[in-house]
Amino acid sequence: MPNTPYPASYYAATANMTKERPALQEAKQTDVCVIGAGYTGLSTALFLLEKGFSVTVLEAAKVGFGASGRNGGQIVNSYSRDLDSIERSVDSSAAKLIGQMAFEGGRIIRERVARYNIQCDLKDGGVFAALSQKQMHHLEAQKALWERYGYHQLELLDEQGIKRVVASDRYIGGMLDKQGGHIHPLNLALGEAAAVESLGGVVYENSPAVRIERGEQPLIHTPTGNVRAKFVVVAGNAYLGDLIPELAAKSMPCGTQVIATEPLDDELARSLLPQDYCVEDCNYLLDYYRLSADKRLIYGGGVVYGARDPADIESIIHPKMLKTFPQLAKVRIDYAWTGNFLLTLSRLPQVGRLGNNIYYSQGCSGHGVTYTHVAGKVIAEALSGQAERFDAFASLPHYPFPGGQRFQAPLSALGALYYSLRDRLGF
Repeated sequence: MPNTPYPASYYAATANMTKERPALQEAKQTDVCVIGAGYTGLSTALFLLEKGFSVTVLEAAKVGFGASGRNGGQIVNSYSRDLDSIERSVDSSAAKLIGQMAFEGGRIIRERVARYNIQCDLKDGGVFAALSQKQMHHLEAQKALWERYGYHQLELLDEQGIKRVVASDRYIGGMLDKQGGHIHPLNLALGEAAAVESLGGVVYENSPAVRIERGEQPLIHTPTGNVRAKFVVVAGNAYLGDLIPELAAKSMPCGTQVIATEPLDDELARSLLPQDYCVEDCNYLLDYYRLSADKRLIYGGGVVYGARDPADIESIIHPKMLKTFPQLAKVRIDYAWTGNFLLTLSRLPQVGRLGNNIYYSQGCSGHGVTYTHVAGKVIAEALSGQAERFDAFASLPHYPFPGGQRFQAPLSALGALYYSLRDRLGF
């Protein structure tokens, strides 16, 4: 198998040293075969190993190659659609369970970092920034909603309050989530993979699952080997391809773009984000940014529907950054990269079973850092016979994108344009 390199991102350039993991070259037997070594797969593998299962992880490229190693690095609670949407979609018992899990992912990440000594530049504090009075009203409602589910780590910020945490004139207020935060996302994935191996799990890189023979004990084929398992966990998300055709119609890969500046001097970095919090705005197509450990501003935003790679990422994101921080006009951009996430029509994750031994979780819709860690826990619970929380997620309704696979991207882009115009006009 060819050795697939990481994309040329800031994260790849500053990744912790890690060993080369071989491709699968044999026939293996295991309790659980996990397909995908991103956050969903690694979280699932860790929880299963802690419960005593034997686990084999198959990764088509490298650990954290997809969204887990390319994202904005922000620990954001809840889901891409908030709890009020979930309350309208499922019965009250399922909504209560999903609501309780909305704030669990960040705790799992912090516990993993502490238990396995993962060096990933973990910092606390995340801010939602409002550009209009309508968005500020939304944050007030969101605070009340989250507090109804027992979460009391939020602080509303008025215009002066937001200026104390973000040196930009764009915002009229915001909300601080004290249990939000940020990390080096690829180093988190690499640390979790090392934790999997420390518990006896095996991770094979450059080993794509190309075919699954379903049955009482599924057989997962790679180009040079195979794995016989009692259970399969499908965790490929936007990089799954056509391995499971029935999962493709209700999801769509989308790209998001990120840039990283040259290292800023301490005074400039501190002036931009004095508390070193990460920030995302409240627009439908939102911008998000934070400082890295070496004082670069990492700034992302925008969506490319259908996951096409833009020809010039910097030309898309750099103007957004300067609109927020015009004081960075003369700062050099050192890195620009893109990565795919998996979007669902509802913006809520797809969770379920195929038969009684193939489990899947996908479709984080751009909100996956925390959710994926919860998904791993609930999948492990389900395989251990405690499926109540898994079934709550599985009860979320999902629908195919209008227009089928041929027209889903342009129709979704039109819908996003509509909401983007609403944001700009303040509707």
